Amino acid sequence: MFDVIIVRYGELALKSSCVRNLYEKVLVSNIESMLRQNGVSYSDIVREWGRVFIHTSDVHAARAVADVFGVVSTSPARTTDPTLDSASKLCADVAEGLVHEGESFAIRAKRTGNHDFSSRDLAVKCGDAVWKMLEARGMEPSVDLTDPDREIFVEMRQNHAYVFTETEQGVGGLPLGTQGKMVSLVSGGIDSPVATWLLMKRGVKIIPVYCNNDPFNDERARERTMECIRQLQKWCPGHPFKVYEVPNGRNLSAFINKCNRGKTCLLCKRMMYRIAFEIMKTENASGIVTGSSLGQVASQTAANMYAEIYGICAPVYHPLIGLDKNEIIGIAKRIGTYDISIMPAGSCTAVPEYPEVRAGFASLPPEEEKVDIERMVRYSVSNARISRV
Repeated sequence: MFDVIIVRYGELALKSSCVRNLYEKVLVSNIESMLRQNGVSYSDIVREWGRVFIHTSDVHAARAVADVFGVVSTSPARTTDPTLDSASKLCADVAEGLVHEGESFAIRAKRTGNHDFSSRDLAVKCGDAVWKMLEARGMEPSVDLTDPDREIFVEMRQNHAYVFTETEQGVGGLPLGTQGKMVSLVSGGIDSPVATWLLMKRGVKIIPVYCNNDPFNDERARERTMECIRQLQKWCPGHPFKVYEVPNGRNLSAFINKCNRGKTCLLCKRMMYRIAFEIMKTENASGIVTGSSLGQVASQTAANMYAEIYGICAPVYHPLIGLDKNEIIGIAKRIGTYDISIMPAGSCTAVPEYPEVRAGFASLPPEEEKVDIERMVRYSVSNARISRV
């Protein structure tokens, strides 16, 4: 039984009071959206210094709020008056259904505010109350402060005391919407949804851009991408995605027919950056996000990644740059995109048999001179299909 969810945050506490106040307001708004999305009822949400308190008894609340960016942890708790007697009595009540014969226990006490007792006094008083309750039930109490079987947490604040036994780990990061907007190049593979999620975790609102390579990809690739985007949307209720689906197959045909065949993938990536840059300017965004991981595929060698951005004046972010595939897969499973990304979708048939792996940094602009690159960019952007998720 509980009547409140304690919500803890991390990095917000390091900000100046003005910025912290703003971020907390955004965090509370995002919490409200997440609760609505999960159908969780609550009576009130209260901000206090260092904590957010959600007044609810819904069993799904703690887990739902733990998935809000900026939340470090949550705990379902019971509330009582901020006195030693009230806190100790509640601890004994909680322990009655928690600590069993032969199990050790520990009290973890923390105090914030002005009181005429210390955190140690609080721990001792609550521990004594639990001990006496167990003795009264004919049990042999055992305290183990190092590795107890059961832990009871007491958080004493100025106006209330809170007792809890469980903590849900949150995703951490910063509240979504506090770091502006970025364009993310999203496909249905494993990597780009994870990269997008990591920037969302840092507080960035995302504008997904999917470059549709039809006829070099089949419809399954598009469906998989859109399903990944829908899964990512679940992490940011209250911030609906504005999705750009951009035709890119015509561009690939031009590169295949007129340019060095080994450089097709690099020219395609540069085209994606050019398209994303135009959308970035239209949306007043601040950067481009990719799922590149150094050395993972031919287009992601250090030399090729340099060549891909040479002469393109846009800020490009690679959240996965230092992660290996197993690390990326672990995050994908955590955020719910992995099972979507491994669905059969075929491969891009525009990939050359022998792709360039060590392109010279200035080797691609001469290839682009063989086609009307500016006209191609304008066509793709003007023919983009825009939808809301």
